[in-house]
This record gives sequence, structure tokens and C-alpha cells, in this order.
Amino acid sequence: MDFSYYDNVVRGSEREDNLLIIQFLKGMVGETFSFLNYYKEIPVSYDARLVSVDNEMAEFEVHEYQAKVITLEKKVLIRSHEKSPVPEDLVGEVFYVNASRKKVILSRFRYAKIRSDLRRFVRVCLDGQHGRRSDADIYCDSEIVPATVRDISLGGVALQLHGELGPLKSGKEVNLILKLEAPDDLSVREIGVTATVVKIVETTPSVTCFLEFHSERHSQQSLAYYINQRQVEIIRELKN
Repeated sequence: MDFSYYDNVVRGSEREDNLLIIQFLKGMVGETFSFLNYYKEIPVSYDARLVSVDNEMAEFEVHEYQAKVITLEKKVLIRSHEKSPVPEDLVGEVFYVNASRKKVILSRFRYAKIRSDLRRFVRVCLDGQHGRRSDADIYCDSEIVPATVRDISLGGVALQLHGELGPLKSGKEVNLILKLEAPDDLSVREIGVTATVVKIVETTPSVTCFLEFHSERHSQQSLAYYINQRQVEIIRELKN
């Protein structure tokens, strides 16, 4: 699970926090908790029933789709329960998961603050499956910087750069041509937008550029259609 979804919160030490959370959970057997995971940036959130707590491990009965995503992420975010003595959310690590039996056992609990709930827009991941194109050209100071779309929302985009940064830097306003292959008919839609570079993250051997879109009616309509189609496709993948 991506740490951008939440912040760790340490109230005592990690060991002390885990023991306190386990003690709290022992008194909550039979209660329902709200689980949260992400599948290709789409939130997956269902209720989970606490079945038992033993040896610093908690067993939950979960929804089938939740169990599928937990199998991939190996962690679970748990929204703060109304009966909790502290306001923090929780994160637990997976000890065992069985999607067909809808069973998950979590351990090594920590306090957390879920940040992803504050997102203003639905974000979808473009993973290049089926050979689908998701390219972009960044026009900046008479230079064109080629990139691949990593994920996108109505508010902005994360781009994986193919080469040098060139004139790109935080705060720079640029023009973008997004070349997105639609899931429905496999036609490439070119969407022109203006954007501001928010952040650049350099991690060998790649560079990721995060941009915030300027509000433009035509591009927003085209993006909304594409994102909705991709969201439907991701949900279908999860169900299958």
C-alpha cells in the first residue's frame, strides 16, 4: 500500500501502540469496522466484522472484493471506530488472507491518519495493460518532453518522463497533449490541457512529474468520460 494514502501516527512506541490497539480490539469482537484499500487508485471499502483476537492477531470476516485487494496490498486501512478511545485511524499488516473464505488475519497494528479520503477527484491508474497507449507530450519553453501517464484524475496527472527534465521545474506552467487510448473502442483520444508542475520526484532510473490541471470545460468533459470508462474497466477487473 502506498504511503501517500496515509500518515503513520505514533502515540507511545510502535510496540506500545500495537498492544493498546490489540487490547481495544479484544473488547470489540463481533463489531463492524470500515476497511479501506486501493486497487489501481480506485478505493475499495466494505464493512468487516471482527471475529476473534488472539496472540496479538485479529481475525476479520470481509467482503470478497476487499479480500482480493488485501491479497495484493498486504495491508489494510481501518477507519476510526466510534467506540475507539482515540481519534486515529488504524493500519494493520496481513498475516493471512483467503479470498474464497472471505477471511483476513491482521497483525502489527499502528495508528494512522488516512489522507486519501481528502482527495477531491477520483484517480485511476493506467498500467499499460493490453498494450494500451497512455502517452503525453509536455510543451515547455519551446521544448517537448515525452512522457507516459501513470495515473490521472480530473484535477491532475502523474507522468513518468522518458528522458531529461529539460526546462521542467516546480511552479512551471505548461501545455499538455494527452494521448489516451479509450477502453471502449481502442481509439486514441488527444486531449489538450494547460497545467502547472506541482512536484518532481527523481528516483533512479525514472523521474515522475506531478501536474495540476487548469479548469477548462472542453478538456474536463473529455477527461471525465475517459476516467469514467477506465473506472468501470478497473471495477470489472476486480470482480473477475
